Amino acid sequence: MPGYQVKTETLTLGGQPWHIRSLLDSQQYADTENVSADIGIPAAGWGMFGQVWPSARVLALAMQTHPLQGLRVLEMGAGLALASLVMHRRGADVTVSDWHPLTENFLQANLLLNDLGPLPYCAGDWSTDNPALGQFDLLVGSDLLYERQQPEQLAAFIDRHAAPGAEVLLVDPDRGNRADFGRATAARGFSMAMRPALRWLEDGQAYKGRFLQLRRNTDTPSN
Repeated sequence: MPGYQVKTETLTLGGQPWHIRSLLDSQQYADTENVSADIGIPAAGWGMFGQVWPSARVLALAMQTHPLQGLRVLEMGAGLALASLVMHRRGADVTVSDWHPLTENFLQANLLLNDLGPLPYCAGDWSTDNPALGQFDLLVGSDLLYERQQPEQLAAFIDRHAAPGAEVLLVDPDRGNRADFGRATAARGFSMAMRPALRWLEDGQAYKGRFLQLRRNTDTPSN
């Protein structure tokens, strides 16, 4: 036994079924070899990656129709990578990134459950350089600004990995760190536009958050 319990559920996005393996609940903790602790994942937040959060569903639904052809795409802080699975089925060039050591295990399981081929994965720590990642034309993520240090860290990560002319699209459920993120990205030469993400999820739950769209100012060189 791996030390944690899982479940498999079927979600419907835009009329399409998706079979997703997730943690049975978000309160679990299984880090007997201190792999997570050594990279700074606290015990209280260990199981958060293994849930399909409402913002992830909103992003995945948006990725069913977002232009992807010819773009190199990165999902940041992907967790169970639902949006990446959706883009992968559309034939997009997607890389999955997260810092949780079990993300790749769950990714492989969910690719199999949905009859999808391999998908690139690269561990991504926002607080350090990740030279293996490279740069991308479209960077997406959902519910990434839930701790006070994350606006600065995420802005720096985006700055390093956004190609010239790249688009960044985030789904933010209004946790209160958006203003700090806006300042951090503006300081790095990005412009940000916001629009409401008022949706009813497929389970009937109301969702109220925002899409944050960023682009690098054309006169600002990328790192």
